[in-house]
Amino acid sequence: MLLYAPAALLFLVFCWRMVRERRRFGNAVILGLAALCGLAAWMYQLISSGSTTGLVIAATLLALGAVGILVLVGLLFLNGLQMVRKEGRSPSNLLSLMGALCIIGVVALAVTAAVLRTPVLIGVGTAALGLACYLSFLFLSFVVYAFLYGRMRIRRKADYVVVLGSGLLGGSTVPPLLASRLERAREVHAQLSRNGGSPLLIASGGQGPDEDVPESHAMADYLVERGFPADLIEREDRSTTTDENLRFSKAIMEKTGSGYRCVVVTNNYHAFRAALMARRAGVKGQVVGSTTAAYFWPNATIREFVAVLVAYKRTNIAMCLLFVLGGVLAWATR
Repeated sequence: MLLYAPAALLFLVFCWRMVRERRRFGNAVILGLAALCGLAAWMYQLISSGSTTGLVIAATLLALGAVGILVLVGLLFLNGLQMVRKEGRSPSNLLSLMGALCIIGVVALAVTAAVLRTPVLIGVGTAALGLACYLSFLFLSFVVYAFLYGRMRIRRKADYVVVLGSGLLGGSTVPPLLASRLERAREVHAQLSRNGGSPLLIASGGQGPDEDVPESHAMADYLVERGFPADLIEREDRSTTTDENLRFSKAIMEKTGSGYRCVVVTNNYHAFRAALMARRAGVKGQVVGSTTAAYFWPNATIREFVAVLVAYKRTNIAMCLLFVLGGVLAWATR
């Protein structure tokens, strides 16, 4: 059982951090490390047992992993084509395709290095494989924890419901993506009201260069047209980014005192990163997500992950340099 001690310890650390603060990317990493240590211990136990059953199970798991990579490449490729067809060929819409091509490239490079065994290929392959494993681990940790965070229960009482804005169609019309946030905000507001509260809803979004009205005004009009009380809506119409959404909304909420609590509403793929940003901005509250079209989710999730990597760029650059150094050492020792 000592094999599982690191996994158990890491899981206890994860639970302790969750009690203190749920809005940390470190929670996702620690949960991922706990799962990785547990899986490694189990695999070692199966292989070292020497039994036929253990070896068959271990081989089956490895085969399933290989098949999973092939399936993932296929799904990313199909999703990339669908994104291009429905959303256009902008760089942000090509992330699924790029992800599929990167996986194919790393696998091809590793296989070529293993076959040819030239020093340069071994060095490059070692660095590329290390980077791929590192990024894959972070991505899986991000996706799993984002899923768990999105399933956390909404607090029973809150003073504000903040809806993060997005672009408008034709300069003035609320698009389906933003409409899903507003509908989710109505549900959250109704739930908080049933618990005895009377929260104020803050529509947060300024006016972009191609928009006729501020996003917050279009959002408020959308809600009022569907029966939401106009006197319970506050417009925050200066922000142009998610960070400004949160900071300017925080300034409105703090007018009633620093002890406020809020629920921030965005789309499900954006909820965890928005929670990380809310913590950094000092916003006191949780973030919940609304549903998103299935075809849009994979590409958007990759985009959110890349944004998180950039937010922690110093740590990630240092880790990447270590893998590059490992590749150099593998080349030098051949």
